[in-house]
Amino acid sequence: MSKPLTLLTVTASERLSPGMVRLRFHSDDLSAFAESTFTDRYVKLVFGDPAALDRGERPVMRTYTALDPDTDAGTVAIDFVVHGDSGVAGPWAAAAQPGDTITARGPGGGYAPDRDASWHLLIGDEAALPAIRQALATLPSDAAGHVVIEVESAAHQQDLPVPAEMSLTWLHRSAPDHRDLEAATRRLDWLPGRVHAFVHGEAQVVMHGIRPYLLKERGLPRADVSISGYWRQGRTEETFRQWKAELAAAEGDA
Repeated sequence: MSKPLTLLTVTASERLSPGMVRLRFHSDDLSAFAESTFTDRYVKLVFGDPAALDRGERPVMRTYTALDPDTDAGTVAIDFVVHGDSGVAGPWAAAAQPGDTITARGPGGGYAPDRDASWHLLIGDEAALPAIRQALATLPSDAAGHVVIEVESAAHQQDLPVPAEMSLTWLHRSAPDHRDLEAATRRLDWLPGRVHAFVHGEAQVVMHGIRPYLLKERGLPRADVSISGYWRQGRTEETFRQWKAELAAAEGDA
């Protein structure tokens, strides 16, 4: 069954950091989000003619986390990573003005923090930061665990409230002594009890580095780990989908 399409109208723009812009939207009908409880809730923004989907075609689309949808007020927000003029969605978001419109397909999703877990592990880069923010907002004040986020530099850090018993580590790619997400994850103190993990970011690091560490070396049950790549260095979303399909096929043959 095809996922619903929702027309979104920009109402405000906010620069969260040198590399991230938050757009706020209004819609006359956000009913597609009424049953969405996942904190990694995402939509595919259609950059092209949405009618192409009805014709069986695939217009240019980009995937983003949908933040704080309010079906009664008809409001939702999306944070965009912006790299100057690079890409499709980033430049559009950076230039967007109130009144601009875009169509969103979805939502989808598959993760929300398990409150029965002993502790939580939330790891990602800028692309995963919005979903991590949503997850943290649902955790109780006494939740324990670790949050690790990789950004370009200290200037790209954002205000991110975490429960008092959770550590927050920012990694800076531009730092001379930079440790990537895998190295930082391996250095974390492993807490007692069952962990529920959310790990998303650049696919090479996440899928070939952190995933084997958590699933094989730490022996975590697959059901307790939400892990996948949100993007791949040097690839567009279209070629990234191809890379993921090839990876899944290779693992299926292994």
